[in-house]
Formats: sequence, C-alpha cells, structure tokens
Amino acid sequence: MSAAPVVLGIDLGTTATKVVAATSDAEVLHQTERPYPLRTEETGEATQDAREVRDAAIDALAECVRWAAEHDHPVRALSFSTAMHTLVGLDAGGAPVTPAFTWGDTRAAAVAARLRADAGSPALHRATGTPVHTQSVMVKLAWLTAERADLTSGVARWCALKDFVVSAFVDEFVTEYSLSSGSGLQDMHELDWYAPALEVAGIRADQLPRIAEPTDSLPLKAELADAVGLTAGLPVVLGGGDGPLANLGVGAVRPGVAALSLGTSGALRVTREQPGVDERCRTFSYAIGEGLWVIGGAVSNGGVVAQWASEAFGVEVPELLDEALEVAPGADGLIALPYLLGERAPWWEPGLTGAFVGLRRSHGRAELTRAVVEGVAQQLALVRDAVIDSGAPVQAVRATGGGFRSALWADAIASALDIEIELAEGTGGSGLGAVLLGWRSLGEIEDLQHAADLVQPDRTAAPDPQAALLMAKRRPLVDQLHSFLRDLA
Repeated sequence: MSAAPVVLGIDLGTTATKVVAATSDAEVLHQTERPYPLRTEETGEATQDAREVRDAAIDALAECVRWAAEHDHPVRALSFSTAMHTLVGLDAGGAPVTPAFTWGDTRAAAVAARLRADAGSPALHRATGTPVHTQSVMVKLAWLTAERADLTSGVARWCALKDFVVSAFVDEFVTEYSLSSGSGLQDMHELDWYAPALEVAGIRADQLPRIAEPTDSLPLKAELADAVGLTAGLPVVLGGGDGPLANLGVGAVRPGVAALSLGTSGALRVTREQPGVDERCRTFSYAIGEGLWVIGGAVSNGGVVAQWASEAFGVEVPELLDEALEVAPGADGLIALPYLLGERAPWWEPGLTGAFVGLRRSHGRAELTRAVVEGVAQQLALVRDAVIDSGAPVQAVRATGGGFRSALWADAIASALDIEIELAEGTGGSGLGAVLLGWRSLGEIEDLQHAADLVQPDRTAAPDPQAALLMAKRRPLVDQLHSFLRDLA
C-alpha cells in the first residue's frame, strides 16, 4: 500500500533552491536544497546565473523524487515559488543572454530616483501595486534599455527567473499574476501588462510571457520527466511569488491575519480580498491567487543588524542577543535607526543611512544591540501602520524566520506591534505555500483560505505592556528622524 501522496514545492531562492514534499494536510515530510552563488563583483550588482538556478532546481527535485519513491509517496504534482523582482533576458530561442538580476541589484538607483521624482510615479505605484524602487523589474528595465546596451544586446524576450526555469518543465512561455504583480509592469486590477509601465521600461508587451492564474497547470515535458524520475504529463502548477506564498505557508490567509518574516531582511504582509495600496504609496500589493492579495512592505534591515553588531563587537550573535535581553526595553534612552542597507518600506529609499540618537558614555554593546533590534521592530510597526491606513486591519500576526530563535527578537517585535505574535517556525514557508497552491489546483483543498486551518503555530510571544507603550510613544520620533537622515544620504 502506498504512503500519502505528496506535492513537491520548488522554491527558487536568492542563494539556494529548496524542494519541499508535503501532503494535502500541510505536513512537510521532506526537504532538499541546492545552493548557488550570488554574484556581486560590480558595485550594486546582485545577479545569478539563470542556468545554474535551473540546474540546481532540477537536481534538488531529482533527489526529492528519489526520496518519495523510496518511501512510497506518489507525487501528484509540482508547484513553484520564487524570489520576487527577478529579471532575465532571453534570445529568440529562449536561452539566457543576460545575468538574472535579483531584487537586491541596486545599479538602477539613479534611474529609480529620477522616476520617483517624476509626478507620474505615484500613479504607476497605485496602478501596479509595486513601489518605484530599484527592486522593481520596471525600474531595472528602464535602466537596462536606456543605459546598458552592453548587457542587453541579443535580448528578444524578458521574463522573471522562475519563468525561465518553468520553461524547462513545460512547453510554453508563461508567467502567472502572483509573480507578475510584483514586477511593476502589470495592472493589478486588470491582471494584464500595463502600457504606461511598459513605456517607462522601454519594452513591448509581446516581449513578455502570457499571464495565467497561479493555480493553472501545464503538463511536464517528457525529457524533464525522464531526467528526474517522474511521469510525463504530471501537472506543473505555475505557483507564485515567495512573499504572497509565505502567507499561505504560515496560514495567514484570512483577512486581517498578517504574516511577518524575519531573516536577513524582514517583511509584514496582511491578506485581503482586493488589490490596492495606501494613499501615500508606502505599501505594495501582490497577488496570492483566486482573489486573495497581500498588502504590506519589506524592510531591508532585519537580522543583518544583529550580524553587524556581532562583527563590530567581536561577539557571536546568540551571546550578544542574550546580553541585550538583560537590558530594559528602550535601551536606556537610546534610539537606533538601523538603515545599514538603505531601506524599503515604508519609505522606499535605497540611499538612506542609519544612526544612533541619544548616545551616552554609559551605553555599551548590549544597549546598542538592543537599540538596533528595537529599531527593526519599529520599522515593521511602521509598515503595519501603513497597512492599517490602507483600510486593511491587522488583527493577528503569524511570524516565521531564524531570528525568532532569540527571545529578544520575539519580545521586541511583539511589543512594537502591541499584539501577541504566533510563531510558525515548523512550517515550510513559501515552499509549503507552493505545495498548498498545488493541492488547490488538484482540487484537494476547498479554497486557499483553508490553509489557515491546516497550518498551526508552534508557540506565541506576548507584548510587554510597558515596552509597548514606550515604543508607541517613540514611533512618531522615528518617523521624524528619518526625515532628517534623508539629507545625509
């Protein structure tokens, strides 16, 4: 007798691809991973080799398929998740002729600044749901087509990295509107390419893939099936972006439930049933599928601030965070604006710099560390405030990420948000989100909101009432200090 069937979620990340095997009740049974380099030779560069990513995905998939066969788990479908805001140029035959540009490539910063200064920038943001920022595919294209002919000669078509990888699996040049909703090129209301954005980007709609539903599937090619040990014609579900699918993977898919992630960077996204951003254009709006959208923002500085403090003070991160946990909330009057890597939400200013305010002789490494952690927590709270201003309530938060291994991060973020956060550390994240999208495509899940019943948190972290009051009092000051810092960039 066979074991439980599985869907395999292929999660294409910035530095590695993971393949997650999970059942229709969201139980993750196995995971494989293949790393690859992120190229950063040129100032501002953050690129991948599209072929390396494709080959790593195929290799990790083959290993996961072997595991499934050894344990008698039938594979019902494949489904994809991917890092958002990627771009690769292809020749007429579909082969890559440019590097794969990632969200972290900032070489289009001058173009982004020029576009943001234009009076039409808010209209582009409100139409596409994507901030006019260096991470935007539209902005990257505007830079490439206008200034970098050395990188784009021979390009016939443009697509996201996932679209190129998927083309090795199926016989069509296709994307889906979860991923394309983060490109800055798609009208989020019409779910089609947006002509004014294409004009800014300097490309035509016929150079881009067909846009499909995230739960749409296409048959697996025979040659790829043979290579990994699967059956030709197996459904390949198109999937979506890792941000929206992370909401699905932690069960934050009912309106009012936010997903908060904390890795090197961080993000907060709340699910709702229509697209749209806040009036001040502080948030993004990306699709999950089947009428569900996330609104929120990503912060560039998350766990990286603790790593920076560790390197600066010569102390391992866990030890340093434990020391900082002994400092009372508020870091003895010290405020940190932790913009080590510029900042994305809610200001979308890649050139922003950080600062300590209120520094005194009595402050040591523990106070400075507590201050930078609280600074990140405040930034996530500012994103939450922008989400609420858009008309999307935040009534619950499910959090995931390696940072939450430290009680300091959990305490600071719960207090900044002034809400109990549910920690969903044992989930498969966006890879599990891809799996659940796959099961929905197969008709085995009633609707995407059913994921909220399948994925349950492991533990909770409650806010400290006094810390919550202090952080709420300071938050307007953080906003004011950011305005002063802008002139230092």
